[in-house]
Amino acid sequence: MDFLTLPKIELHCHLDGSLRAETILDIAKKEGIDLPTFNKEELQKELVAPLDCESLDEYLKRFDLPNLVMQSKENLKRISFELFEDAAKEHVKYMEVRFAPLLHIKKGLEVEEIISSVIDGMREAESQYEIKGNIILSCMRTMSAESAFEVVEKGKKFLGKGVVAIDLCANEEEGFCRTFVEPIALARQYGYRVTIHAGETGIGRNVLEAVELLGAERIGHGVFIKDCTEAYEIVKNQQVVLEMCPTSNVQTKAVAHYRDHPIYKFHSDGIKVTVNTDNRTVSDTTMAKEFSLVDNEFHLSKDDYRRIYLNSVEASFADEITKAWCLAQI
Repeated sequence: MDFLTLPKIELHCHLDGSLRAETILDIAKKEGIDLPTFNKEELQKELVAPLDCESLDEYLKRFDLPNLVMQSKENLKRISFELFEDAAKEHVKYMEVRFAPLLHIKKGLEVEEIISSVIDGMREAESQYEIKGNIILSCMRTMSAESAFEVVEKGKKFLGKGVVAIDLCANEEEGFCRTFVEPIALARQYGYRVTIHAGETGIGRNVLEAVELLGAERIGHGVFIKDCTEAYEIVKNQQVVLEMCPTSNVQTKAVAHYRDHPIYKFHSDGIKVTVNTDNRTVSDTTMAKEFSLVDNEFHLSKDDYRRIYLNSVEASFADEITKAWCLAQI
């Protein structure tokens, strides 16, 4: 299969992990932002996490540089547009991009301005390319529950206008869901859909709690349900969709090697899996590359590919018109 030309759906991609190196250089030079290097190849090495990362913590350090240039409305719009443009060029038909608004307030932007700018970039790409999208607002688990309430409240006005869901991300500690029960409950009440990063770093029980306590409809990663029977059963029985990111999972040491990734085992057992990049730059990847890697290890059939595509459309937080358009692409 030619994964580059096949239609694709991406549900798990971080804006601040998917910047072009040349864009960072351009903005830094214009705005006098200090970078460790102004050589594109050397900067690329700073942005990409190696496959032999020691942990998720080491992986997450790669986000410090991109956020330096994501502190103005113009830059956020540009970076959003470029991400959707890059995805469209590899035939991604629909994409949900997530980001944490509170990481972009360092130079005085209001949360509403930040969200609006990212949506504007997405809309511009939609007008120029054959791609549709939506935005997921991430709350940082390293911040307080109050910060999550702030994102939920300030993002509410954008629901149905580009924003579709709420997320919790960053370092994963056991039992994190309990801290965020109230803000996520409020988000659901407002009409946000819910996807939660969980089970990425060896704590399968977090997936169980994300579903039971937070009402998660989708799980970011979910690798470690393989070690928690209760989590595995609730994901399978309630058809909670896993947003799986193979290269990222190797980098963060969720799995040692691509061949150890449980994605195909889950898929074969009836769990709904999707394939995603997580971070195009930090993981030095594309959707075509991720599918090729999975295919190299597990030999995807055309039916496998179609099932994953259909899972992705069905699990998306898009409206029914957009879903129908996506289904017509395959």
